[in-house]
Amino acid sequence: MAAAASQNPAHGLFENFLQAQLCKDVLSSFQDLCMCLGLEPGGKLSLYHKLKAELNYWNAKSLWAKLDKRASHPVYEQGKACANTQCLVVGAGPCGLRTAVELALLGARVVLVEKRTKFSRHNVLHLWPFTIHDLRGLGAKKFYGRFCTGTLDHISIRQLQLLLLKVALLLGVEIHWGVTFTGLLPPSHKGSGWRAQLQPSPPDQLAQYKFDVLISAAGSKFVPEGFTVREMRGKLAIGITANFVNGRTVAETQVPEISGVARIYNQSFFQNLFKATGIDLENIVYYKDDTHYFVMTAKKQSLLRLGVLRQDFANTEQLLGRDNIVPEALHRFARAAADFATHGKLGNLEFACDARGRPDVAAFDFTSMTRAESAARVQEKHGARVLLQLVGDCLVEPFWPLGTGVARGFLAAFDAAWTVKLWAGGAQPLDVLAERESLYQLLSQTSPENMHRNIAQYTLDPASRYPNLNLRSVTPQQVRDLYDIGGKELERKKNDKTDSLTPPAPGPVGTQEELLLWCQKQTAGYPGVQVTDFSSSWTDGRALCALVHRLRPNLLDFSTLKGAGALETTALAVKLAEQELGIAPVIPPQVLVAGTDPLGLAAYLTHFYSAFGKTPHSPGPVGPLSTGTANAILFLSKLQRTLQRNRSQENGEDSGGKKPRLESEDKMLSPTEPALLQPVTPLNPLPADQEAETGDSCWCSLCGERLYILERICADGRFFHRSCFRCHSCEAPLWPEGYRQHPGDGHFYCLLHFPQSANISVCDGAPKDQEVPGKNEEKEATAVSPRTPTAPQEMEGPPKLPSRKLIRLSSPERRSLSSLNFHPDEMEGPPKPPRSCSVLARQALEESFTGWGVPDQRLPQILLSPPPELLSLVASNAEEEDKGLSSSEEDQEGEEEDLVLTSDVEQTLLNFAKNSGTMKEYPTWRRTLLRRAKEEEMKRFCKAQAIQRRLDEIEASLRELEEEGKKLELALRNQSSSQEQEKLQMGKLLNLIQKKNSLVAEEADLMITVRELGLEEQQWQLDQELRSYMDREETLKTAKDKQAEEQLLKQLLEVVKQRDNLIRFREECRLSELVQGPGDQG
Repeated sequence: MAAAASQNPAHGLFENFLQAQLCKDVLSSFQDLCMCLGLEPGGKLSLYHKLKAELNYWNAKSLWAKLDKRASHPVYEQGKACANTQCLVVGAGPCGLRTAVELALLGARVVLVEKRTKFSRHNVLHLWPFTIHDLRGLGAKKFYGRFCTGTLDHISIRQLQLLLLKVALLLGVEIHWGVTFTGLLPPSHKGSGWRAQLQPSPPDQLAQYKFDVLISAAGSKFVPEGFTVREMRGKLAIGITANFVNGRTVAETQVPEISGVARIYNQSFFQNLFKATGIDLENIVYYKDDTHYFVMTAKKQSLLRLGVLRQDFANTEQLLGRDNIVPEALHRFARAAADFATHGKLGNLEFACDARGRPDVAAFDFTSMTRAESAARVQEKHGARVLLQLVGDCLVEPFWPLGTGVARGFLAAFDAAWTVKLWAGGAQPLDVLAERESLYQLLSQTSPENMHRNIAQYTLDPASRYPNLNLRSVTPQQVRDLYDIGGKELERKKNDKTDSLTPPAPGPVGTQEELLLWCQKQTAGYPGVQVTDFSSSWTDGRALCALVHRLRPNLLDFSTLKGAGALETTALAVKLAEQELGIAPVIPPQVLVAGTDPLGLAAYLTHFYSAFGKTPHSPGPVGPLSTGTANAILFLSKLQRTLQRNRSQENGEDSGGKKPRLESEDKMLSPTEPALLQPVTPLNPLPADQEAETGDSCWCSLCGERLYILERICADGRFFHRSCFRCHSCEAPLWPEGYRQHPGDGHFYCLLHFPQSANISVCDGAPKDQEVPGKNEEKEATAVSPRTPTAPQEMEGPPKLPSRKLIRLSSPERRSLSSLNFHPDEMEGPPKPPRSCSVLARQALEESFTGWGVPDQRLPQILLSPPPELLSLVASNAEEEDKGLSSSEEDQEGEEEDLVLTSDVEQTLLNFAKNSGTMKEYPTWRRTLLRRAKEEEMKRFCKAQAIQRRLDEIEASLRELEEEGKKLELALRNQSSSQEQEKLQMGKLLNLIQKKNSLVAEEADLMITVRELGLEEQQWQLDQELRSYMDREETLKTAKDKQAEEQLLKQLLEVVKQRDNLIRFREECRLSELVQGPGDQG
């Protein structure tokens, strides 16, 4: 490089341009380069061709080869697809720059304006495989040598902007800094064009620039006039970002990154964090890039208790306003969390500085996210048209824990450039808008799993990226309101909303008459049962028992009800409905017997109708796993009772010696053994002063206030407000199998904050000036770190392979042996002795290994202990392949028969690497396995965060339903409306109840997925602990080691059994849906 620079000064200037790490250095070095070559910056693609002709030494030629390969794709039509198109891009963020690059490749003249004058955002972005491949195709490694070299694929925003800025300059994009776009200037007369209103006063050339395409990438704070933005709210979510100086020391490079750990499935880490520091988090992520980047979601109560927030405000802007945040306390909070998560291995954490020279740590609110209703608009005046498009955060504001921001931002940039090509090609405005909106509908659904696998073929053409693409899902007639032809035409379009994209709201699913008719059909033919209303017909309990018996005849013997008391009969029916049908009580049995609350009874029966009302009526029983039933709710209910019984046995309250099972506390009933009527304790027994007066009211067991129908939640036989049934410490909503009631204070707690001993305080009365403990105090606490694959050399004791005779096999013999299928059931042998717990757990470990991102698969015996030459052959081949493959191209390896990266061989390498130290001998495979393990971590974290976000949205929706239902219930109980109005109000209330049932069922299904994630995490941790014991020689194990190993094996068996229950439940639901078919689903 030095020799080249001495011969040609332009070569040295070009090298300075490639290596520049500050925005001003990039611009100045490029300006110097152009002056040296006698060129003018800008000038479209012609500038790129002139630079390529002047700079022809080896380093420049390698970059030109990459850019030429991209530009040579037919979609760009050799840079002539948009040769006559003038574009203005607002915002030099990653999405704005990426859009500008694509428009330049299409041959358009591109002018970009940016209000900032430098790049200073250190925050780190997660990259999808296609974004890595895309950036490498633009020469990312030439501009940033450390691009995607760690165990996680990410890049800081600043580095990404620098990379794309350099590419944009080379392709002739004109960039103006310190210029703010404030609006559009329409043409004043026929023959003129659209211009931009800019501040401060821009140069004449820029002020007079007329364009026919405007791309806004200025962030969620600025959306051009005419676009409608919808806000999506969840519960309060406070994020904290912190950037620490990365000294790139040896110690720092050895600290593993954290792809994401969430409390929703790894509570032990956050429990230890809370005990050691008082910090209460929902999740935390750590990326190592230009800085040590940490991002976490903090609980409000924890911030108040530790003095980060001065006061508690209901308004989020006031809560997180600058005047309400104590900077020093926020610094201590972020530093303590980062130090704990990395075990203090980063040393003295020093904050990096932001653009203003202050410590780069901030608290932000992501409770609400914005989403534009449309991605594009067209405005026309005096015959001049302009196409307006949104990309980046102003189109869809991303949910940061999912790591989707830059990936979907790039996809939107491609879609926007494709739309510009259609626009330049002369397509009709309505056709262009319809196709753009069809693409926009796909954007929020995209993930690495549901896009085309061959990422090397991605282009501007949407068909290369999106499978099952339908570019006509939105018709031109539906986007007429996005085409503004002057104020008069716009007014007409505003009044024509029949073809808008928003579908009409669905009407009520059922009315009171439909509900009564359905109940009459279900209870017809039962002796002594005649349903005529929602009060007196149900007071003896027989009608409710008849309904339960019709749906599940095996649950009770109807003939035994004769002579039984009304309260006893009603309580039995309510109990069976809750425990066997998944239908939670809405009113106490006493109120049902009194018949004083017909509205509450109708609401309760609506749960039955929601679950079973859409199935065809027949005299036979409804299947126990009918698609209409609340299967997830029922499963969680049984799981909660099982855990309660297990805790009681642990506490010595119930030492019956029975093996815990995932079933109700009563004996599971078979279809041939219906239950006889037994004395039943009524749910939610009323206080003595209320037993005589059972009106239409129900009261919260915690706050004592009145409970309206849609507010009620039943737990442990008592009724609560959903807003009251929260953890007493952190105020988080409580879920089935995720809470306990303290026997001392009687409060409910989540499992994370349940008081374990007297020295752990979880009350809100902690002093607000409490400071985060220092680093020394943190290190005294034992932290359960987020799972990080441990290198074999770090394990206890060097593992030794048992001596055995080597068998030399040829390649055909190995292939035939690995494909053999043994059927031991066909051969009779002597009875086998019962297997010990150790054997069972070892088998479970082999069959369900999920560490390192390897698929669950039982291995052929030959692969469990292959000959050494197989391992050396595979590893040597892998070394050669890894040199020519990027991480984004690994999906293609399995497509060729001569490559050895199959799941079986990968598992074999994994076993041998862990058992015999071959990770040292083959470092490439070690890096590959570590990378895949981190990818699996990231997938699990993103899945957990998507679930958490959806749970928050459901909670917000339920609050809205509760408020609306409260108003309707008050109007109905006051009987202040006419009969016709009451009928309409009753229909609306029943519709709200069914909406709530649907949301609660979805909530329960998500909680089962959470349970699956938790068990996967628990099994992974047990697996890591077990291998440190199982890989040792038996003669070297102490009695304590053997006891610990046996205990871990038992725990592993229990986890595997619970996972098997969940898998079996999912499979039963799937088969039930297949049997019933889509037409029978409710």
